[in-house]
Amino acid sequence: MPRSPECLVDDQHPHRPAQPSRRGFLSLATALGTATALGGLPAFTATAAPVRLTVSPMLSPGATTLMWYRAPAGERKMIEQALPAGNGRIGALVSSDPGRELVYLTDATLWTGHRNGTLDQDGQFPYARENFGSFTQLTHLSIDIPDHELQGVSGYRRSLDLSQGLVSAQYTRAGVTYERQIYASQPDDVIVVRLIQRGGGRYTGSIGLDGTHGETTEADGSRDTLWFGDAFDNGLRYGAAVTATGRGGSVSVRGGRITFSRCSELTVVVTGGTNYAPNAAQDYRDPDLDPAALARTKVAAAARQSSTALLHTHVADYRALFDRMSLSLGESTDEQRRLDTWERLKARTQNAEPDPELEALYVQYGRYLMISGSRDGLPLNLQGLWLDGNDPDWMGDYHSDVNIQMNYWMADRTGLSRCFDALADYCLAQLPSWSKLTQELFNDPRNRFRNTSGEVAGWTVAYSTNVHGGLGWWWHPPGNAWLCMSLFEHYEYTLDTAYLARIHPLLKGACEFWETRLVATTVTDRETGDPREVLVADRDWSPEHGPQDTRGNTYAQEVVWALFDQYRQACSVLGRDAAYSRTVGAMQERLYLPEVSPKTGWLQEWMSPDNLGETTHRHLSPLMGLFPGDRIRPGAVSGELLDGATALLTARGTESFGWANAWRSLCWARLKKAENAYQLFANNLRPSTGGVNGTAMNLFDIYEVEKGRGIFQIDANFGTPSAVIEMLVYARPGHVELLPALPAAWAASGSVTGVGVRGGFVVDLDWSDGTVDRARLTSVGGRTTAVSSRGSSRTVTLRPGQSVTLRDFG
Repeated sequence: MPRSPECLVDDQHPHRPAQPSRRGFLSLATALGTATALGGLPAFTATAAPVRLTVSPMLSPGATTLMWYRAPAGERKMIEQALPAGNGRIGALVSSDPGRELVYLTDATLWTGHRNGTLDQDGQFPYARENFGSFTQLTHLSIDIPDHELQGVSGYRRSLDLSQGLVSAQYTRAGVTYERQIYASQPDDVIVVRLIQRGGGRYTGSIGLDGTHGETTEADGSRDTLWFGDAFDNGLRYGAAVTATGRGGSVSVRGGRITFSRCSELTVVVTGGTNYAPNAAQDYRDPDLDPAALARTKVAAAARQSSTALLHTHVADYRALFDRMSLSLGESTDEQRRLDTWERLKARTQNAEPDPELEALYVQYGRYLMISGSRDGLPLNLQGLWLDGNDPDWMGDYHSDVNIQMNYWMADRTGLSRCFDALADYCLAQLPSWSKLTQELFNDPRNRFRNTSGEVAGWTVAYSTNVHGGLGWWWHPPGNAWLCMSLFEHYEYTLDTAYLARIHPLLKGACEFWETRLVATTVTDRETGDPREVLVADRDWSPEHGPQDTRGNTYAQEVVWALFDQYRQACSVLGRDAAYSRTVGAMQERLYLPEVSPKTGWLQEWMSPDNLGETTHRHLSPLMGLFPGDRIRPGAVSGELLDGATALLTARGTESFGWANAWRSLCWARLKKAENAYQLFANNLRPSTGGVNGTAMNLFDIYEVEKGRGIFQIDANFGTPSAVIEMLVYARPGHVELLPALPAAWAASGSVTGVGVRGGFVVDLDWSDGTVDRARLTSVGGRTTAVSSRGSSRTVTLRPGQSVTLRDFG
């Protein structure tokens, strides 16, 4: 029987920062004028004057979460060693070299290429840099301080403070301690480099701003500013600017560089952007925007502020998001704590010992990257916001067959629902282009996946999409349903009906596409032996392997089933489209659902008892119903189906690319197999050296295809933390399960606060000896849910905003 929960009226929690208060900084989002969901600043636009604080938001050193290192990043190893910063639109890789600071800047909208409107003779969309285009760098900022070369300094240390969003470095030269701080301010829309010293030292050197596409940098001596502006042949205009202010010395422009002499402190401010606009009707351009002029305006406005005002505004804004979740997975040893982050990562693998504080830090690093890379702009692509050159693999695009979706599995789970909005905004802005291309080209005779019916409606996507409304590579028919799955699940976390109304056209258009695509066929019922007619997906493949002309693939059947179910729920909540909802419901009832192969004992990937592809393939497409869906889950389906899914997952193995390991870990957590899930998490934390797929010095997920060449894909940096949360809390609307897959490494004690759960709640949780000590549930719109752990369950009913604390789960 359900037990009556113990109710508490206060919001105290021992794991929240005591001063300044976590609760106080959660309210700063409103005070600082942050953008609202699905209505923020989507591109490089004028910035409203930020609200400046009257109190310091800075944390004491002991309250911060740090990554730290004993050497700067190498210029040729920036993607693996440099520390990232970003404000959701502009990103930076920071070397922290004492004598030559390098900052590689990107803007999420800086893309070459065009909107592809044709198919080639093989039925593919053009997919190369010269047509599809590529995400590319904006500029390189360099700060040269000739008498501060690394070999002449001592006590060097650089760090990334995840708690406050700050990249820092310090060192000693001639008895003087020099410090620098770099951050990307969202309110001021600039990147700030601040150089200070303690002990009477001085800075003398110069600053350069170099374009990466052959641009000519110009100087404005009256403003001590360097800038450039240019345009690609696709009509995208872009620009960047930098200025500097000093204390106790001089700053001027000479010979195309900003020079500074004998300054006791120096503040460098840089920004840039493009005239990209998320509007298909304007061909994704704002013809009236001059990015170079706007960049000069923004750096001048920021430079008029004191360095303290800029820093405090940034930290308060950042903490308003970061403080929404805390995590402890137990205590590490003093020996582990004495190691820098890279040595600690290597020791963890060499000694095969858990390092709970490092493992929790890895999750928080994922949250830092999310806050830094996805706010009021384009969504995170394969590279996030970080490049070390202009030729990223796969053009740094948006892959629709797991990568863009995995980038956002973490957002709602870890208190960063606002960061999800960039994905929804992108899909809505691209919908007119995707619909037009679908209706013009999907049934082209060259498309091997065209509809047998000869009809087409609604929209779908290719495997790759770009920011110009274009598609690349092969058509990906189920991609629309998978994108809609992600979009609808965000609603399940927030219960925001205004948001649901905005994405409703995406859901409906995808259903309309599948209404023209599903094919009726007859199968034999395995239980009765009788024939029955079912609906199956038309000719397709199971990404990215196997035959390309099979029908009824498990991947498509599962995501279309979920699409139809979610569309019907949306119609019910919004009170619209009742007649079409019934039509979709009738199709859903007739959908063929996957079975277990009598030959292999695995869940079938194709409508065949034979395995037609690669046994250990990186994609887990046939397990969509297990994760990210949850139609297949313990207690909800037959033991045969669950065993078949488990057997298939086992066959896929535990050694793959980072994103594939993350997906496997999530599936094992969904199956409540804690040690399997933890092992895959641990595999992703292995140092990426000697050709091993794993984690680089800066904790970026790297895999090596050739000796000495690492490829960065950011999806594992989000998918792996998602797996950690899934081990601690599983939820679907109406049900929350605590510690469903807690591994032995974290069982002794731990806590997590701010976990978002589907159904409109937030969970805070403490445990010891593998058992829940206390769970606090807060409604953000949800009403009633069951809460269970270790076989004990009770039902909770709350009003929005109300909290309850539960104990004694046994």
